[in-house]
Amino acid sequence: MHKLLLAIAVLLISTTMNAQTKSEKQVAEAVEALRKAMVDGSESALNNIAADGLSYGHSGGKVETKAEFVGTLASGKSDFVTIDLTDQTIQVSKDVAIVRHTLSAKTNDGGKPGEVHLKIMTVWQHQKGGWKMLARQAVKIN
Repeated sequence: MHKLLLAIAVLLISTTMNAQTKSEKQVAEAVEALRKAMVDGSESALNNIAADGLSYGHSGGKVETKAEFVGTLASGKSDFVTIDLTDQTIQVSKDVAIVRHTLSAKTNDGGKPGEVHLKIMTVWQHQKGGWKMLARQAVKIN
């Protein structure tokens, strides 16, 4: 009986330690909404998920404002055909979250098919009732 109780306690503790908090789940949902909006090129969805003061850094060094980020994707100048996110971690501290993941994508910028593989870090802030992307920086994978 004691072994059974011990096994149940260990299982509950390990499950609790691996479970996402409510905030982490909300941030993960916001990241997924961003991924979908980037593939769709949806201007309204992109405007909704990006904070007004967005700083969007590309792996090549270019940094865009919210208007530039949304405009580039909504116009199709930058066209993501697919985006896959892996190895994602989410760290929440009060109203700020840091998300890291690997992005693998197929692109069709200017009608030219391509692929990108990047490490991404985004900073999110809970504002206006939801999680908004405040900053993003990409680096090339060696």
